[in-house]
Amino acid sequence: MLRRYIIEREVPGIGAMSPTELCGAALTSNQALAGLAPRVQWQHSYVADNKTFCVYLAEDEDAVMAHAEKSGFPANKITEVPQIIDPVTANG
Repeated sequence: MLRRYIIEREVPGIGAMSPTELCGAALTSNQALAGLAPRVQWQHSYVADNKTFCVYLAEDEDAVMAHAEKSGFPANKITEVPQIIDPVTANG
């Protein structure tokens, strides 16, 4: 069973990257993921000033670290997310 993780990556200048540069980063990530499937899946990332916050589904932290090693993107902090709440949660 896959678990959800947030991966914080320190990537200097990523918030200033052009769409073309971000496309290249995503391609690099996708190539690394292809070699690790189905152990780890990338859902999406939030790009900030010098960091990304990536949402992944993975078997375990080792699978997340394997992606970091293959892609060359750091995994500075990995946090498992066991539950999600949103506005619909209030409906009980």
